[in-house]
Amino acid sequence: MYKLISFLLILTAIYGLFSFFRPISTTMTNPTVMSTATPAVTPEVASKATPKKQSDVCPSPSSILHLKNWKLTLPSGAPEKPTEIKQPALSTYSDEQYFATAPDCKSVLFRAEVGGITTKGSSYPRSELREMSYDGTANSDWSTFSGTHTMFIDEAITAVPFKKRHVVAGQIHDADDDVIFIRLEYPKLFISINGKEGPTLDANYELGRRFTIKYVVAHDEISVYYNQNSQAAFSFHRSGTGFYFKAGAYAQSNCEKEDICSADNYAEVRIYKLDVGHISDST
Repeated sequence: MYKLISFLLILTAIYGLFSFFRPISTTMTNPTVMSTATPAVTPEVASKATPKKQSDVCPSPSSILHLKNWKLTLPSGAPEKPTEIKQPALSTYSDEQYFATAPDCKSVLFRAEVGGITTKGSSYPRSELREMSYDGTANSDWSTFSGTHTMFIDEAITAVPFKKRHVVAGQIHDADDDVIFIRLEYPKLFISINGKEGPTLDANYELGRRFTIKYVVAHDEISVYYNQNSQAAFSFHRSGTGFYFKAGAYAQSNCEKEDICSADNYAEVRIYKLDVGHISDST
């Protein structure tokens, strides 16, 4: 009897050991399913994906700024014949290098590299809007003695050339030359009248700081308002015809004045809002 019981105990122990080492296949993942699963994208493949352009991420510049009565001059093209974009092309135009919606999707970027093409009569490149009329089909041409003419710009200067750190950001022009403009000779932001230095707006301007400029022209008087102040920062008498507004980035340097002449050396302005108005005296 004892021999029989001992034999049965030995058989039970052997069966237990066999069960312990036997693989439990019903709890494993199916090898066939694993082999047919879609493989993950490797870092090497992901890095080769085509990056999205800014124009694919944000709306076009014309969705931010009302460009119906403007034309655009760029620092590209042929010597003294820079590229011009007029309506209706301007309504959908964007250029990743010179004129595009900024990364914040709330402003329009104007960029002029120091080695860019210049207009005839100028030594400096620009990415700049020129006021037009009749839905952008004709050059704007108004007088200081008839009607009231205004331009409001909400903007920020975001880059200046490396050496000569000067840029113009918004001006009034007449038939012959500039009349008055906002100029940064970093870090001093000031009003320039006929090329002569006028009142300082900010003695220590920081790149990227937003500010507003409003030009009001009426009864042969030109006034400049800064940061929506109700009192004009500067006013002066000027009478004439052939006037128009300009807005954007007009670099005040070129390759002759810079140690480095490359696409990375540029002036840049971002405009958040641009409004122009003309009211006749009879209104």
